[in-house]
Amino acid sequence: MTSKRKVFSYFNIIGGVAILGLILILPPQAFAQNDSPATSSLAKPILALAAAIAIAGGLIGTGSAQQGIGAAGMGIIAEKPEKFGQVLFFFVIPETLWIIGFVLGIILLLDIL
Repeated sequence: MTSKRKVFSYFNIIGGVAILGLILILPPQAFAQNDSPATSSLAKPILALAAAIAIAGGLIGTGSAQQGIGAAGMGIIAEKPEKFGQVLFFFVIPETLWIIGFVLGIILLLDIL
């Protein structure tokens, strides 16, 4: 299980570096807002890909954070049921990651920035 997780992490890092490299290599005119078909056909898929990465990153981060918090929280609740509120609070904190990723994805898709 650990080796699959390492491979998945390496795959994410390599993919992120490749996308960052493409963004840095492409000329700034590729991201300009012109009416020419060459730039508009390239900018929309890149923005959609960036939005997908932002949303997926937030969801994956939330899942991996809640994985450990949930397991530890169940152990705490089994021993001290009165700690339920505190455990629930700590379990909900990582939810902000997917909210931030979702908002950033919407900002990218609506081309606000």
